[in-house]
Amino acid sequence: MANDELILTPEGYKQLEEELRELKGPKRKALAERLKVAISYGDLRENSEYHSAKEEQAFMETRILQLERMLRTAKVVSPDEAGDGSVQIGSTVLVHDLEFDEKIEYRIVSPAEANVGENKISYESPLGKELIGKKAGDKVSVTAPMGVIEYKVLEVKS
Repeated sequence: MANDELILTPEGYKQLEEELRELKGPKRKALAERLKVAISYGDLRENSEYHSAKEEQAFMETRILQLERMLRTAKVVSPDEAGDGSVQIGSTVLVHDLEFDEKIEYRIVSPAEANVGENKISYESPLGKELIGKKAGDKVSVTAPMGVIEYKVLEVKS
C-alpha cells in the first residue's frame, strides 16, 4: 500500500463525500453570509465577529482540501473480497473478552472512520492489527497499558 493511499469502506467513502458536499455547499454559503454581516459592522481591525468568521473559513477550507485529497487517494474495499471468512477491513467481528467474560462486536475500519463510541476500530489499532486475517475460533492477545488482553473470535460478518 502506498503511503498516501487511504483505505476506506464503502460507507466511510460515502461519509467523506457527504461531509465534503456539506462543506462546499450549505456551510460555505452560511459562512459567506456571516462574513458579509460582519463586514457590515464596520472597522475590521477590532471586529471580533469578522475575525472569528475568517478563522472558521480558514479551518473549513483546510478541511475541504483534506477531504478532496483523501477521496482522491482512497481505495474502497469490501470485506467480502477475501471470501474466506477471515477478518478484513469492513468486517464486523464478534469477540469474547476472556478476562471479563463479555462479548463485544467491532467493525474494522480505516483510521479515518474509527469511532470508539460506535465500536468502529481502526485496522491500525492494536486490536485491529491482531484481528486482521483471523477467523472464527482464533484467539488473539493484545498488549494494553493494564496488561495483555485475550480475545476469542466468535463470528466474522462481511
